Amino acid sequence: MDRKMNVTYITLGGFVGLEKYSYVYFLIILTVYILILCFNATIVWLIVTHQNLHEPMYIFIAALLINSLLFSTSIYPKLLVDVLSETQVISYPMCYFQLFLFYSLGLSEFLLLSAMAFDRYVSICKPLQHPVIMRKTTVIALLVLAWFLPAFQLTVQVTLLTQRKLCSFTLQGIFCNNSMLKLHCESSRTLTTLGLIIFLNLVICPFLFIIFTYTQILIVSYRSCGEVRRKAAQTCLPHLLVLVNLCLLVIYDTLKIRLESRISKTARLIMTFQVVVYHPLFNPIIYGVKMKEIFKHLKGLCMKVK
Repeated sequence: MDRKMNVTYITLGGFVGLEKYSYVYFLIILTVYILILCFNATIVWLIVTHQNLHEPMYIFIAALLINSLLFSTSIYPKLLVDVLSETQVISYPMCYFQLFLFYSLGLSEFLLLSAMAFDRYVSICKPLQHPVIMRKTTVIALLVLAWFLPAFQLTVQVTLLTQRKLCSFTLQGIFCNNSMLKLHCESSRTLTTLGLIIFLNLVICPFLFIIFTYTQILIVSYRSCGEVRRKAAQTCLPHLLVLVNLCLLVIYDTLKIRLESRISKTARLIMTFQVVVYHPLFNPIIYGVKMKEIFKHLKGLCMKVK
């Protein structure tokens, strides 16, 4: 055991058929990564360069898409290297760093969606107070909170994780996530409790807040004229679609980790790709198509390219 504790690398054992299909994997992963970069960066660029999009709602959308870019960049470059390597390994510190980025950025999305929900609530339910409440300082404070609160809480958890002894050095995955817990020699009640607190703070509470605000928006819209209902539908529907998609992916990722010992290696690989491919592409498509002002500028950009 003393010899094993000196091992500084963890083997990523979730890849299937790399000997035969390594270049196919590489082309698929590279194509998806380029699409994610292009789709998200294009919408962010449109928001930054057009003055009429410098409103809190669009700023939060840009922040969400930047979050998707960072999330993808924490995973895809390492995947590209791994599929062309003879051995798929990651250093012990880098594995925990990747785990930290994966979950801190993922959980930030719930807080960013909460900020969007609050902005929509003020805009529709208290339109006269919107310029006063959603000032520049308020938007900055919400963005800082959305990014640094998950990072702070995950820092505490990951720091405690690094102090646990490992009895296995083969991770059944293609990147580092909560499957790392299965490599520990024994479970920790402290880490379990902390994980539950983080889940309540950064998933359940934001989710309940979003549901509450959109319920209030629905009530106000139902009692108002058709113009208010149309505005609510146009601006709130994309956020709700992204929220539903994010919740499904959280459930999906949790089930994948819980059931990974009961399903085949190929099935685990496919499920893992679903988590890191679908959501970063879904967000820019939804906001690019469903948000009227963004779609107008996106259409204009396409016309210029043609």
